[in-house]
Amino acid sequence: MGRLSVENVVKRYGRVLAVDHVSFRAEPGRILGLLGPNGAGKTSTIRMITHITAPDEGRVLYEDQPVGRWSQERLGYLPEERGLYKKLTVGDQLLYLAALKGVPGDVARGRLEAWLTRFDALDWFDRKTGELSKGMQQKVQFIATLLHDPTLLILDEPFGGLDPINAELLREVIWELRDEGRCILFASHRMEQVELLCDDICLISNGRIVLNGTLRDVKRRFGTNTVIIEFDGDARFAAELQSRGSVKVISRSLHRVELRLLDGAAARDVLAYALANVNDLYRFELTEPPLSEIFVESVRAAGHGAPQSIDDGAVRP
Repeated sequence: MGRLSVENVVKRYGRVLAVDHVSFRAEPGRILGLLGPNGAGKTSTIRMITHITAPDEGRVLYEDQPVGRWSQERLGYLPEERGLYKKLTVGDQLLYLAALKGVPGDVARGRLEAWLTRFDALDWFDRKTGELSKGMQQKVQFIATLLHDPTLLILDEPFGGLDPINAELLREVIWELRDEGRCILFASHRMEQVELLCDDICLISNGRIVLNGTLRDVKRRFGTNTVIIEFDGDARFAAELQSRGSVKVISRSLHRVELRLLDGAAARDVLAYALANVNDLYRFELTEPPLSEIFVESVRAAGHGAPQSIDDGAVRP
């Protein structure tokens, strides 16, 4: 199983520069988070990786060869928008999609039954797709992505519609696919899922890469300036600290706050203020910032202005 290399690619749509000299690598046995705000250039980049469109400049390689029809046969793509036939049964639909990828019928049926069993869905075989819930359809589409045993996977918002139990099951399957040595791109706006799943990240804003590297190294670059506090009592102390200019409130709920220390603020002073203003304090942790905060700060710091809307919408292979 080989590496995916995106090398200095450029894509224009008329006078709109959607992708501006983007380069990154996705390694086998690792998960790369491909991130960016709406209109950033992610979808245009994915279209070039999947050989739906060709770059105007640069090149995309898989296994050290330019992508083409041959690489599409090794690609498993899960789009954000579902592309299932609602009037077909789950079994007929998935067997048909596997046949389009050249999988023999008996092989496809064996794989299908194994995956349906894994997802506790074997009794869906004769049900029409349109009768299924959103989360059930998501699992069907995920199975469709895997039936031809791809070595390169692109997963765009794969957790849409899934409850916590099925989301955990899907994460376990994705980790297993990574451990088998597959090359995986994970595109998502849900930063908590990116932090759980990804080994590496690539953040694109307005067509350019603004952040790239291993998740561990990226977080270290932003320092240990985030305080997590879990408590019982009045949460207004966080807003009061922010009004004093000591911290920025990243997130706040009834019993938990995340704060970013501003220049000159000391964690021990925040701790003392919290102790003086809450009933009980269960957790006080000084740590690296969450990926959501890094995402927002990096996009703002890039100073590229408002993103173009050319890159919205679904991608279909």
